[in-house]
Amino acid sequence: MLTIELINNNIPRLQLQDSVGKALQLINDFRVTHLPVVADSKYLGMVSEEDLLDVEEEKMPIELMQEAFTNPSVFENEHFLNAVNCSNQFDTTVVPVISQAKDFLGVITTSDLLKALGNFAGTNEIGGIIILEMERTSFAISEISRIVESNDATILHLNTTTQKDTGLFTVTIHINKKEISSIVSTFERYDYDVLYYFGTELFENEIHSNYKHLMNYLDI
Repeated sequence: MLTIELINNNIPRLQLQDSVGKALQLINDFRVTHLPVVADSKYLGMVSEEDLLDVEEEKMPIELMQEAFTNPSVFENEHFLNAVNCSNQFDTTVVPVISQAKDFLGVITTSDLLKALGNFAGTNEIGGIIILEMERTSFAISEISRIVESNDATILHLNTTTQKDTGLFTVTIHINKKEISSIVSTFERYDYDVLYYFGTELFENEIHSNYKHLMNYLDI
């Protein structure tokens, strides 16, 4: 999904001649942290609620605050994940979308980004989740897919993160079926470390945890 597809046209834009008081009122009304500033359809940057609150004179035009403007933005033809990264990097609830000519097109709100992320991750699909832990060198998508597909299931979404303290890979797999105990058993048969799993047989997690504790005890 491209950023242009997520533009929210309900969020207002500010002009340089708008007052600090007006900007603060709009930020409060629309419950955002920043608002974009535009002149002759060109994007100039964003002004934050924090910087506006530091101004004593509410009648002062925001034109006099240009040094405090930040400049986060994404182009209209970028993948929406770049907007997610921009929102995180600048800690803002709106991300401006601009054209290659720097024309302001609108903003994407974090609530719309969250919905897009949910759809992207397949959270609207019914299924189970399995979380594995492994060394980075042991990660092979082809083998993980083979194990899942050998149990007549399909991977809807796969995500990896690296644990900062250990450097281990955490692999989260979203599968198109909830009855996943057989898939978990297959992963364990191939010596994968299954941290957690969530499906219809949730009670199996406790059995799985007790089994691991017993095996650890027997190894002592």
